[in-house]
Order: sequence, then C-alpha cells, then structure tokens
Amino acid sequence: MFLSTFEIFKIGVGPSSSHTMGPMVAARDFIAALPDHAPGAAAVAGSLHGSLAFTGKGHATDRAVFLGLMGFDPATLDADAAETALVALSEQRSITPQGLRFDPARDLAFDYGPPLPQHANGMQLWVLDADGHELWRQAYFSVGGGFVKTAAEMDVAEEDTPAANAPYPFANATQMLAMGEDARLSIADMKRANELANMSPEDLRDGLHNVWCVMCACIDRGLGAEGTLPGGLNVTRRARGIHARLGQAGNPMPHSANDWLSVYAMAVNEENAMGGQIVTAPTNGAAGVVPAVMRYYDDHCDGFTDARLETFLLTAAAIGGLIKHNASISGAECGCQAEVGSAAAMAAAGFCAVLGGTNAQIENAAEIALEHHLGMTCDPVKGLVQVPCIERNAMGAIKAVSAASLALHGDGGHVMPLDNCIETMRQTGEDMRAKYKETSRGGLAVNLPEC
Repeated sequence: MFLSTFEIFKIGVGPSSSHTMGPMVAARDFIAALPDHAPGAAAVAGSLHGSLAFTGKGHATDRAVFLGLMGFDPATLDADAAETALVALSEQRSITPQGLRFDPARDLAFDYGPPLPQHANGMQLWVLDADGHELWRQAYFSVGGGFVKTAAEMDVAEEDTPAANAPYPFANATQMLAMGEDARLSIADMKRANELANMSPEDLRDGLHNVWCVMCACIDRGLGAEGTLPGGLNVTRRARGIHARLGQAGNPMPHSANDWLSVYAMAVNEENAMGGQIVTAPTNGAAGVVPAVMRYYDDHCDGFTDARLETFLLTAAAIGGLIKHNASISGAECGCQAEVGSAAAMAAAGFCAVLGGTNAQIENAAEIALEHHLGMTCDPVKGLVQVPCIERNAMGAIKAVSAASLALHGDGGHVMPLDNCIETMRQTGEDMRAKYKETSRGGLAVNLPEC
C-alpha cells in the first residue's frame, strides 16, 4: 500500500475537502470526459445525495460543482476569477466554452432521500442532447480528503498506486514497525524512500516546503483577520484577538502553551470557513491540527530545521495513509473521529518524531491521540464548518502534543496497538447512526437554542 504525502497534504480551498474540493474535482473531471462519452451534449444537470445534500448549502457544495463544471480546480483556484465566472453563469445559464445549457438555480438538485448505496457523499452528473434525451450519466463519490471515485472505482478493490514499487510498502502499523526494525530506518526515512521511487529528491523537498509555506500563510492570514464568518451563525473570528493578547502577556501562565496551539489551529479553521486556501491535513475540517503543532514547534520549541520539517510531514503522512487505507478520514463515513482524530494522530506522530522518538514511540503517540477521539460525531451546526469544528481543531492540537509527550515518557511499549485502534475507529463509524455523520441532523446541530 502506498499513498503519497501529497495525496494526504493537498492544497485546495475551504470550507470542506469532501464537500467542496471533492465535488469540484468530480465536476471538472466530468466535463473533461465529455468528448469521449457524449460528444453531442447540449445540456448538463446533476444531483447531490446523502451528506452532500444535507450539508451542501453550508459547505458551498453547489458553488463547488458550478466551478468544477466551468473547469476550475481547487489547487489553483483564483478567487476573483471564480466569482466573475459564477456571476456570468447565473446570467448566461450556460457552461462555456462547451456551450452547455445549465441553470444554476434549477439544474442541480439536492436529493434528501436515501444516500446512494456506495458512500454517504454521493453525486450524479448527466448530459442531455438538444431534444432532452440523456446521453451519459456518471456517479461520483467524495470519499474524504478531496479524494474522488466514480461508481465503477468504488466497486473495485483498492489497488496499489503507481508507487507499488515503493521499497517499504507497509499497509499497517505492524508492518511499518517491522520494516523499520529490519532496515534500521525511521518511519520518515521509509516514507522518503517510498516517495523517491516516483520523484526526484528536489521535487520532494520543494513539495514539502511548499506545503509548509501554504500552511504558514494560512495561519498568518487567520491571525491577522477579523470580522464575522459567513453562513448565518454570526460567528466572530477570534484568532486575531487571542493572538494579540498572548503577545502582550508579560508573565504568561504555564498553560499558555495550550493557548498558542489553540490560536494557531483556530486561525487555520477560520480561514477555512471563509473559503480560503487551505492544506488538507488530512481534510479541510481537520486542517488546523497539523499546522498548529508544527507552528508551535517552530515558534516555541528548540530545534526546528528544514530537515525536521520534512521529518514531521513525512511521518504524519505515513500515519494518515494507514488510517485512510484501513478505516476512513471522512466525517460523512465515520464521524469527526475520522477527521480531527486522524489529524491528531498524524500531528502526534510527527511531533514525537522530531523530538527524537523511536518508531515504537511514534506509533504509540499516534495511537494515544486517535484513541482519545474515538466515538466523536460530526455534527456541524447549519452544515457550516464552524461550530464545533474550529474549537475542535484546537482541542485536537492540544491532544496531539500531550499524546507525543506521554509516548516519549515511555519506551514505546503499550497495550493497544495502533492497528487495533484504527480498526476500532472503523467499526465505531460503521455503527454510528447517519444523523451523527456530517448530515447536521443530530447532536449539536439540532440543539442550538433559538434566539
């Protein structure tokens, strides 16, 4: 099994990797495939199902689909160009340059019935000829972290990527630890070797540093911005004010480390809620945890270097890949334990690694962090990635640092292996009722007091 670091850490836009980035990618891919499947197409339409329907408005899923149909990509999205294109689409009711009829007010349906059978995040797109006859229909599933699969791909067992020639293709933590012991290599070293099977050292280095630069830029924007987040909850941005007060504290309390971790994470997720540029880590809804711990290490701890930056990201990506491969990183599939829980495990592993942890201690750190997110529901109020999501990232960052510290106080030996914890998360998500899995039909989402 091999998932690239750059599949776990993808540059995109907020507010959701599964509900914004994924649908945009799916719509873009659908339009790109039209010449092969329906060269005589005259009109396009679509429908959103399951969680994509129930929380699609709050996650701007419809807007993402419109942009994807017009050829926009999350990784390169120009916000000004996107807004101009959306205005033109509303006025012209046509997808250019293909000239396909599409009315954004009526041609994308929110289907609140049962979800499509293969995944909670389903959508369908189809094209019609000039007489209204359907020419081609495709179902897509946004499976978390911006990953998208067609219906046919969902029915095929997951296969190794082109990096199947990776020298250390560990598919679970047990294999990872065994390979590391046999080769006398760290988790980061094995992950690096796997990446170098398909890219040059320069491309890997530049890619990792670009991910960190985008993360830092997102934190900095969040720390400098104020105002109210969109969507109707009237959530006030808090990161700037908290950051200013922390900077003015003359005699900080010992627990101020938690405040710094929190403010970095909140800065990221406030930017995400605004639809800003973000790095999935492993998702948008959990995007604040890893960069918060990294920024805390950079700003408040000794030893941050380019080499350790790479070690952090490579280690974190290895853990994220194991969780995605063996369970899920999708809130719609397994609740927020799969998003913030996975992010905390990744951050704990990365932090433990750069502080000198052994492979066994790193695996222990990831397990501690994930274990103490088990059962967490995904219940965004009004379908917005704001309440409880922003603060939940702050708590995830704090748990990650605590987990790494606890692991470093031990020798790596512990009762519950990471693999078993990941499997427990998968089983818990499978048993969790749908109303607690990113549909905004249960939990906090239905218990907001009326004012």
